[in-house]
Amino acid sequence: MSQTMSVSSLNIKIKSILESTFMHILVEGEVSSITYHNSGHIYFSIKDKNSSIKCVMFRSNASRMKFRLERGQQVIVNGSISVYTPRGEYQLITVSIEPFGQGALALAYEQLKEKLQRKGYFDPTHKKAQPKYIKKLALVTASKSAALQDMLKIIEKRWRLLEVVVIDTLVQGDKSAPQIAEALIFADRLGCDAIVVGRGGGSKEDLWAFNEEIIADAIYNLNTFVVSAVGHEVDVQISDFVADLRSPTPSSAIDMILPDQNEVLYTISEMQERYNRTLKQIVGIKGKQLNALIEEFQRQSISRKIAIVEKEFINLEEEFNRVMAYKLSQFETKLISLPQQLKENLEYALVLKSQSLLSLQEKINFYDPKLKLKDGWAEVLLDGKRVSLSKIKKDDKFILMNIDRKLEVQCINIL
Repeated sequence: MSQTMSVSSLNIKIKSILESTFMHILVEGEVSSITYHNSGHIYFSIKDKNSSIKCVMFRSNASRMKFRLERGQQVIVNGSISVYTPRGEYQLITVSIEPFGQGALALAYEQLKEKLQRKGYFDPTHKKAQPKYIKKLALVTASKSAALQDMLKIIEKRWRLLEVVVIDTLVQGDKSAPQIAEALIFADRLGCDAIVVGRGGGSKEDLWAFNEEIIADAIYNLNTFVVSAVGHEVDVQISDFVADLRSPTPSSAIDMILPDQNEVLYTISEMQERYNRTLKQIVGIKGKQLNALIEEFQRQSISRKIAIVEKEFINLEEEFNRVMAYKLSQFETKLISLPQQLKENLEYALVLKSQSLLSLQEKINFYDPKLKLKDGWAEVLLDGKRVSLSKIKKDDKFILMNIDRKLEVQCINIL
């Protein structure tokens, strides 16, 4: 009869066999479920057409993951089998994961690029305008790098009127991304007109810090105009998409944002010549205008106007004397005949007034009531008003009145 064993003993034996047999294995499968735990551990499963297996990646290894694990991804998992003896369950303890047929860095790059694009990090409306004149420039890079020396040489050649602040930082390795982000935030507080962040060429792994989300966040939130200048022409990093301007190399970044002092001097010389020509033209025009104003002032001057008025006054005085002399000579002639003419006018006026008096006397006699009474005339009154007989109608009652009597009569008939 075979010897019996406990469940725990069996599970321990199975654990020992599996863990010693399946160490450092590579398993290919499709991610079927995944949970990112608050502890930093990643719990997931991979499967093929016929079966699946549970996997776990603990925080120490998960923190080194370059891409985000998602359901449906085809991956290659590197790890070892372990058994959880209390439940008799086995799982694949994962050390690293690679996307099948695609590098982890390439997948991480595409995932972060898509994420940041959805968040609007690449939106042109968010990008700041390049300053026309830069007086203070921050260079965020390694202080002992060849890229920094190249940039400083070009600055010396192109534009010496520049204050340069070099902010030393790691530009390679796992710790470089947080340092670059902190250096960018520090540079943003210095009141610079522009910031250049970058490094020289290298492998994809060497340049990877500039594809980290922490740097993208730092660049996006800067208030200062920022240029991303990483690697060579063919190297395109996430920082290039987020920055306000992308330069293919650190050296070309300086060429892009700083003016050429020789071109500026030539431009200034041309401007000076144009200024002198323009000034000469203006002085000539203003001189002509001044002469015209002087002539106009002389024409409109008070002394000239007084002289004109004096001349006019003299002319008026002469004209007045001439007219007065003429008028006096006429009046003198008329004055000699005035008494005789006055006598004749008075006699003529008396004749006219005498004739008028006779005419009025005749009218008085004609309208005298006493004379009318003698002739059989009477005054006709209708409604208290004197009227002519032509106003009287049949049956009208009216008054006949003379100087002696008043009669109330009625018209019987009109003949």
